[in-house]
Amino acid sequence: MRVGPDGVWRATRTPDGPAAVRLTAEGSEVRVRAWGPGAAWALDAAPELVGCHDTCGGFRPEHPLLRALHRRLPGLRIARSKAVVEAAVPSILEQKVPGREARRSYAGLLRRFGERAPGPAGDAGMLVPPRPAALATAPYWAFHPLGVERRRADTLRRVNAVAPRLEEAVHLPVADAHRRLRAVPGVGAWTAAEVAIVALGDADAVSIGDYHLPHQVSWALTGEPRGDDARMLELLEPYRGHRGRVIRLLEAGGVTAPRFGPRMSRQSIAAL
Repeated sequence: MRVGPDGVWRATRTPDGPAAVRLTAEGSEVRVRAWGPGAAWALDAAPELVGCHDTCGGFRPEHPLLRALHRRLPGLRIARSKAVVEAAVPSILEQKVPGREARRSYAGLLRRFGERAPGPAGDAGMLVPPRPAALATAPYWAFHPLGVERRRADTLRRVNAVAPRLEEAVHLPVADAHRRLRAVPGVGAWTAAEVAIVALGDADAVSIGDYHLPHQVSWALTGEPRGDDARMLELLEPYRGHRGRVIRLLEAGGVTAPRFGPRMSRQSIAAL
């Protein structure tokens, strides 16, 4: 993706092939243009991509902070990209490593395995995510120069090997979609939740096992600077059905817990 004065650009791989999408806002409207073999599919999926089908029905936050954020951020939506594997790849790269390191690996993966985006996006240097077959058949050591050790590399290969089955998750009930994702070795609760909120529009997704999230929720809702998964789930329970929405509100509102220790350091893949 690229965000600039000319709009939001996204390069994606659809069931019909690569596509590039440009979204611009004009008042209360979002205008969409698309290029490439997957352009028609991308245009049809655009309303879900920008959250038009999301509903806040039943979300009545009683906590003062959440009420204030809900009023201040009325445009926040849980979007639905309908691109499961496309969301899974960067999520797998984020497993147990600092975010900046995962982003560096993902950028390298795009340069190594991606392809030029259609239309003006390609002229600007944007790349479409790799074909699943390219990642499924790559040897694990091909990911080493990208800073990805064998454990995550093998998970990437397994996920892409069953890409058609995983893409079917967009048509399943959310609970069944989570089970299908977690049936792949290496995809746990955290990764499934990260994929579900992006690709499936799951407003209730909670990333269990996150390094920062329990602290963020505990601090925001109780003033406790530290928390664990059990405490986070306890605090989010009154918002079941919208627990992922609560987390998105906190993130969009810039709410963070105090930091008491050093940042996670980069690790050599030889140590993982």
